[in-house]
Amino acid sequence: MAGVEEAASCGSHLNGDLDPDDREEGAASTAEEAAKKKRRKKKKSKGAATAEQQEPDKESGASVDEVARQLERQALEEKERVDDDEDGDGDGDGAAGKKKKKKKKKRGPKVQTDPPSVPICDLYPNGVFPKGQECEYPPTQDGEKLEDCSRKLIKENGLNAGLAFPTGCSLNNCAAHYTPNAGDTTVLQYDDICKIDFGTHISGRIIDCAFTVTFNPKYDTLLKAVKDATNTGIKCAGIDVRLCDVGEAIQEVMESYEVEIDGKTYQVKPIRNLNGHSIGPYRIHAGKTVPIVKGGEATRMEEGEVYAIETFGSTGKGVVHDDMECSHYMKNFDVGHVPIRLPRTKHLLNVINENFGTLAFCRRWLDRLGESKYLMALKNLCDLGIVDPYPPLCDIKGSYTAQFEHTILLRPTCKEVVSRGDDY
Repeated sequence: MAGVEEAASCGSHLNGDLDPDDREEGAASTAEEAAKKKRRKKKKSKGAATAEQQEPDKESGASVDEVARQLERQALEEKERVDDDEDGDGDGDGAAGKKKKKKKKKRGPKVQTDPPSVPICDLYPNGVFPKGQECEYPPTQDGEKLEDCSRKLIKENGLNAGLAFPTGCSLNNCAAHYTPNAGDTTVLQYDDICKIDFGTHISGRIIDCAFTVTFNPKYDTLLKAVKDATNTGIKCAGIDVRLCDVGEAIQEVMESYEVEIDGKTYQVKPIRNLNGHSIGPYRIHAGKTVPIVKGGEATRMEEGEVYAIETFGSTGKGVVHDDMECSHYMKNFDVGHVPIRLPRTKHLLNVINENFGTLAFCRRWLDRLGESKYLMALKNLCDLGIVDPYPPLCDIKGSYTAQFEHTILLRPTCKEVVSRGDDY
């Protein structure tokens, strides 16, 4: 029972049955405890705040590292994507699921191996092949080749055997008397029409012959007309035949032809101021002329005479005139003694007499003999009448001319075409 009383007393004490001093001490202790609690709360709040500040710092540090790793991954992915594009493979966006078109590599032209194994056609698939080495034609090459061939065939021997006159190679509207001088850069072209006129002699007995060369078939009718006219003249020629009758027959045949060139039609015209001629020893023009138009001389052909039957056809006016630089020269057959004062002129005349006599020659032949600086002396001889110049003869520009020629000998019982052979 004692225990019950103490509890009661304690309970009465708790219920406030205390002394005033005890109450004051209890109030003071309660205030101190409240203050301590506040301080503890402040410390906790500060610690929580510091922890909160530290956590974002940790989170920010973690986020920076994460971003760096992501950038590295993106860089690697980008590099792999570029490599894939270069290899010609490209994957599309994963979400879209589309495939990009493969990029084709640009392949350069094939290159020949060493040693060569790639076919030439594979190296140039477009069919355009490189040009080979282009070499310019040396001036006068064609003329000199023809003359050198004639010299070998005739076995040239001074004035006893050799060329009777320079090889003519007149082009297009130029009908006769053109041969290139030294330095002439004229080149024979596909559309050119070239007259080859050459002659040889043995002891002054001359054979004169000419034909026309073309590469373009558009001139075929013109050549046929002139060749037919020449053959007609040969058929009509003979002992006691009038020269004018030969000319009339030639004109009739030649003018019966028409030729179409580059869409234009032309009547073939005989060149009226060019004609055939008689030939004498060391004399290419012996005095008689064989016209190629009506109305010429009524002189008759005689036995034993030699004639050059040559015809010229043109698409132009049918009349020629002197033109271009002169290349043909010939000493006057009938000239007598003419006094010469200039030493160079005397020397040149001696060279002409020794090598050509009264046969025609050209400036290239003087060069071939080693002569130089002779133009003034040659002009002086022409001015004195000792040497006659024969400049090129041309129809109007833009016209085309053709020539065919044979030499005939009027024997007592027949006429012999001495320039005709198996090939012409």
